[in-house]
Amino acid sequence: MATAVTASATAATRFTRLAGVALRRSSCRPRTAVRFQRPGLTTTALLRPTELKPKDQGQPETLDYRVFLVDGADRKVSPWHDVPLRAGDGAFHFIVEIPKESSAKMEVATDEAYTPIKQDTKKGNLRYYPYNINWNYGLLPQTWEDPTAANADVEGALGDNDPVDVVEIGERRANIGDVLRVKPLAALAMIDEGELDWKIVAISLDDPKASLVNDVDDVEEHFPGTLTAIRDWFRDYKIPDGKPANRFGLGNKPTSKEYALKVIEETNESWEKLVKRKIPAGELSLA
Repeated sequence: MATAVTASATAATRFTRLAGVALRRSSCRPRTAVRFQRPGLTTTALLRPTELKPKDQGQPETLDYRVFLVDGADRKVSPWHDVPLRAGDGAFHFIVEIPKESSAKMEVATDEAYTPIKQDTKKGNLRYYPYNINWNYGLLPQTWEDPTAANADVEGALGDNDPVDVVEIGERRANIGDVLRVKPLAALAMIDEGELDWKIVAISLDDPKASLVNDVDDVEEHFPGTLTAIRDWFRDYKIPDGKPANRFGLGNKPTSKEYALKVIEETNESWEKLVKRKIPAGELSLA
């Protein structure tokens, strides 16, 4: 998604306790709340995802427009760093950046404090996809595709330096900044200008068909043609701008749910290393 531009001066005040510690494989149960400390707060708070809501700043489709995530006390939190990845019972939290059937290229600003959602730009101009995206699109919090790690399964491609992307195939059109509970079903290994950019295919647990789909084969049965449509959409969306088509690794096919979970686990571990500063953050905001 976004390319980082400026560093945050508040990175050193991020966590009193890193949320990622609770997400290790050895954990007996997933956390649905995470302890954090923000500048200006006198106590450590418990973040409850069900209380989170988006808060607009500025006018949509302007350079200054931002969508922040706030908690029940109206305090800003980071959709990337503060929302726990795991949502219990094998589900994960998903933050919506781009609602289905829209074309404004919205993304988490990984280089800004609190990492709000903004519209991407190129040469000072707001960016739009050449046509609507047909699914809710966004990110898995507390994940990171490490640009220093070569993936042996996918042509040795390096990560794209962003959170992992999610394509949510449910029927409801979500809103920018919504936090949904989803279950992964498959993954696509997109290679964008040489960088690995995973697309996790998932469905909201609130969708009427959620109980019917539990793996990649179920998607084809209950959402026929959807996996091919997702792959083709992301393969071709840059062509109208005169750029080459994107490619896909792993035989150009979607993976199983098991493999998708492996991707999520590995990128969560990379995020843990990032926020613990075991890997240089560069211009990424950890605040």
